[in-house]
Amino acid sequence: MSEDVLTEIVGDVGHVVLNRPRARNAITVSLADGLHDALVDLAARTRVIVVRGAGGHFCAGGDVDEVTRLRAEGGDALRTLFDAFHRACSVVATLPVPVVAAVEGAATAGGFEFVQAADVAVVRDDAVLADNHARLGQVPAGGGSQRLPRLLGSQRALTHILLGERLSGADAVALGLAWRSAPAEGFDALVDEVVERLLRADPGAAARTKRLVHEGLRGPLSDGLARETEVVLEHLADPAVSERLARFRAR
Repeated sequence: MSEDVLTEIVGDVGHVVLNRPRARNAITVSLADGLHDALVDLAARTRVIVVRGAGGHFCAGGDVDEVTRLRAEGGDALRTLFDAFHRACSVVATLPVPVVAAVEGAATAGGFEFVQAADVAVVRDDAVLADNHARLGQVPAGGGSQRLPRLLGSQRALTHILLGERLSGADAVALGLAWRSAPAEGFDALVDEVVERLLRADPGAAARTKRLVHEGLRGPLSDGLARETEVVLEHLADPAVSERLARFRAR
C-alpha cells in the first residue's frame, strides 16, 4: 500500500486517509493507485468504508508537479495518472460495501470528482467543493464531465464546470451532491451517525442495491426494472434473508 494512503480497520469499518497534507492531498499516480488498492482491500474485510483527507483538506485535485513531470515524458506517461485515478473512482461502484466521502476543507477538481463517485457524501459547513478545471484552463479529468451531468442534469453541471463555481457544504447538500453538512464541532458526530446507520443495513441487501443502481444507469429503464425483479427474487431466496423474515413475522 502506498504511504500516500493510510488505512485502518475499526470493528466493521474501514478507514482510508489520503495522506499528502502538505499538498492538500493532491493526486499523484501513487496516491491514486493506493486509493484504489485500499478500497478493494477494505471492501473484502469490512462493511463500510470512510474516505477522508489528512491535514484538514479532502483533496485539491491533480498534483501540478506530477502533471508537469509526466507531461514532459509524453502522452503515454501522462495517461497513467488519469487512468489510475479513473480506476480509483470507478471501483467504488463495483464494491459490495458503501463508500462514504467525509469532506473537510478543499474538495476541488479531482477531489470533487471522487465525491461524485462516492456512495454517500457528508461535508463540513465550511468545506469548499468545486470543479475548477476551467478556471485553470483545463478539462475535467477524473470523470466530472460524465458523473456531474448524471447527478445534476447537463445544464446545471455545465454551469458549475464552466464557471468553476465554489460550493459550501450547505450548497452541496441543497444540490443533492451530499447527504448532510455539519459545523466543525459536529462533523465527526455526523460521520459516526451515517456509518452507524449503514452498519444497521443488511449487507447483502446493500450490496445488491448498489449493483442494481449502477447497472441500471448503464441501460434503459425497462431493462433496469426487469433486472430489479430478478435481483429481488435472488435476495429473497437467500437462506439468511428467509431467517430474518421468519423472525420478523414471529414478532
